Amino acid sequence: MRSTPVPESSDLPPELDKALTTLTELARPTVSFTVQPDPESVTEARHFAVSRLVEWGARVLSDDVGLVVSELVTNALRHSGRTACGRPGDDVHREGVCDDPADPLGSAPPAIRLRLRHERPWLLCGIMDSSQAAPRRKEPDYIAETGRGLHLVESFSVRWGWRTLPQGKVVWALFRCP
Repeated sequence: MRSTPVPESSDLPPELDKALTTLTELARPTVSFTVQPDPESVTEARHFAVSRLVEWGARVLSDDVGLVVSELVTNALRHSGRTACGRPGDDVHREGVCDDPADPLGSAPPAIRLRLRHERPWLLCGIMDSSQAAPRRKEPDYIAETGRGLHLVESFSVRWGWRTLPQGKVVWALFRCP
């Protein structure tokens, strides 16, 4: 299946650029959740996001944000960080690659962090990981079981993108509370 890298976010409105900077620096009112290198972490990250939305009175965004968080965390777990047996350059995470029963993913990406920043009426969601590789959008394949994640992110958010960080990248999505 063919894929193309997504261009890095540039020429953002100043308010969004500033919010993205404060999101990555964990400045208030940003909250953070560390994603463990375990497939169950996708569910935990989604629950963290939805519970914050409820606390902030933004429950109406729960389904959309929950879906986007699930897609972005899944992508980060699959494609970021340290690689099979710790070798850089090979971002495939396969069960049993190193025959280490303590590491069922075959590799453990360094910390992946979910960050949420809420300033009415906006919610900014970001997934930070240690890879500087651009997200890649796959051509839709209607029979494949995977490959639609970034299309879903685009469909359920107002705007999304990514930015290189000194030690990785952040893939972000912007939502508006009705």
